[in-house]
Order: sequence, then C-alpha cells, then structure tokens
Amino acid sequence: MAIERERAVAPERHLEDNAEPSLRPRRLEEYIGQDRVCAGLGIVIEAARARDESLDHVLFYGPPGLGKTTLANIIAHEMGVKIKQTSGPSVERAGDLAAILTNLGANDVLFIDEIHRLRRDVEEVLYSAMEDFALDIVVGKGPSARSIRLSLPRFTIVGATTRPAMLTAPLRDRFGAVYRLDFYEADAMHRIVTRGASVIGVAITAEGATQIARRARGTPRVALRILRRVRDYAEVRAEGAIDAAIAGEALTMLEIDALGLDDLDRRVLDTLIRKFGGGPVGLDTIAASIGEESDTIEDVVEPYLLQLGFIERTPRGRMATEHAARHMGLPLVRRATEQQPLF
Repeated sequence: MAIERERAVAPERHLEDNAEPSLRPRRLEEYIGQDRVCAGLGIVIEAARARDESLDHVLFYGPPGLGKTTLANIIAHEMGVKIKQTSGPSVERAGDLAAILTNLGANDVLFIDEIHRLRRDVEEVLYSAMEDFALDIVVGKGPSARSIRLSLPRFTIVGATTRPAMLTAPLRDRFGAVYRLDFYEADAMHRIVTRGASVIGVAITAEGATQIARRARGTPRVALRILRRVRDYAEVRAEGAIDAAIAGEALTMLEIDALGLDDLDRRVLDTLIRKFGGGPVGLDTIAASIGEESDTIEDVVEPYLLQLGFIERTPRGRMATEHAARHMGLPLVRRATEQQPLF
C-alpha cells in the first residue's frame, strides 16, 4: 500500500492552527505538572533572555503523551521566536536537514520529534550545526571535491524521544539541557482535566474530573482524548454535563477500567497469563500472539503496566505479576521456564 511521504518540515507552527488550540498551554506558568522540569526550564530561559542569546539545545525524553511537543512550543513562545517542527523519520537526506537549518532565523527553535530515528549521515550534519552553528558542504566529486563551510545563525534544537538509549553518545552530548518527563500525579491530572473541560466548554463536576483523571494512565494526551469522548457521551445522554455517574458510564462504554487499562492492555496481560502461564516470554512472541507490533507494546503498553507493577522485564522475557493476575481475575500458574519461547 502506497504511503504518502510526510513533509520533512512543517512551517512555523502557531497554536491557533490546531482545532482546539488552547488545550495546549502557551506559557510555562500555565503548564500543569512536571514541576522539576518546569523549574529547570524557567531558569535557563530567563538566563538566555537576560543575555539576549539563543537557548541551549534541549532534549526531552520519556513515554509518549507527556507534553514534549507542548514544552517545545512553550520554549519558543517564552523566547519570543519562531518554531519549526520535523521528525527523525521525515528527514531522509542530509540535504533535507541542510535546507531546514539554512531557513532558520536568529534564535529560532527547531523541534525534532523522534530524534533517535535520524539517519546516521543526517545526524553527522547535525553535529557541527549544533556545536559550531555551521554547515560543512562538500562540492564536487573525486580529486576536485572541496569543502565549504556555511555559517548559520544561532538557533536552538529541541529534541524529543521515547527511546533515549537509542541516541548516539555524540548527539546526546551536544544537548546542554536534558529533562526526563515522568507520568503525572493524580492531582496534576485532575487539574488538567478540569482545565480541558473549561477550554472546550463542557460542565464537569470534581467527581467527574476525578473519574477521568484516575483512568488516564498519568498521561495528559490520554486524559484529554478521554475527556472529548466523555463529552460526546454527555451531550447525547446527559444534556452535556459530566458528573461521576456519566463519566463512569462513558468510560465503561469505552472499555477503560478503573485503573485506566484498555482493551490492548488487557489482551497483553491475558496472553501473558493464560497462554504463557505468566511468563517469562519474549516481546516479539507476545506481539505475534495478539497481532500487534512489538514497538507498540514496548512504547505504549509496557510503560504503564511497569508503573502499576503488573509486569516485569527479566533477562528471559516479560513476566506477569500476582497483582496483574488479581486485577484480571485469573489464576497465575507458572510454567517451567526452560521451554518458554523467548523471541
């Protein structure tokens, strides 16, 4: 099946271009949660503005949906500069990156999502650009080839990744500020849901917000997605208002349980417990058993199940815990590990 090639770079993004723009906070003081990260960012932003310099290159890492893109937009807004956005897989050639960099203005921000997926030849072009604000271009071929260095205005790379271990050491070392984003606490999730409801104009009680926040896996993106679906349910069944009962009914219809586990989470746990006696079993085997990509399980499902203590990663594979078996209402009878398929 043909897949349309994604554009290598998006033009300057303004939050007003989004369908519900103000769901993303625009200023650091509006950002809810990640207090440690926000405190550190506040200091480096204020210092850069006081010196009238570009911000040091910034790297955000952590599970998807925790606000890495939002923070990149906030950095640009706080610095009063433009932001351009691309992703690692979209930059296919070194020339693509060179074209993007030469179009940046002074102190502008270039946000690179999934930066760990940059091609090696593209990444090598980025080294001198990040460190020396210059591009080394080879003109010609063979004995007559010569290198030309083009100066670039000072700019800021903001990188985001869910796989920090896949970043090469030379690239990682060129970031002056590195921040890990963690899952959000219950209080922060409650405030995010309440703010989101206010922005999209839906009435919600504190109990209704708690129901949604509790089942949002500590992830703002999930919370706001659930909020929109609960709003739809409330508009059809309850004249638009969301209380605890309406939120509960909507979440039951969406098959999201009391801990925020959805159908995919439960299929992973069910497979681990029923088919493989709780494990250990390899990630690829689990993925093949439920018809999902192993990357989806590793990036989307596992982080939250690990946080809940429902699975363990061992040298021999994944294992379900007693907590998971109790939550699923299934007996956990371990099989002999010597015969378990690992890959």
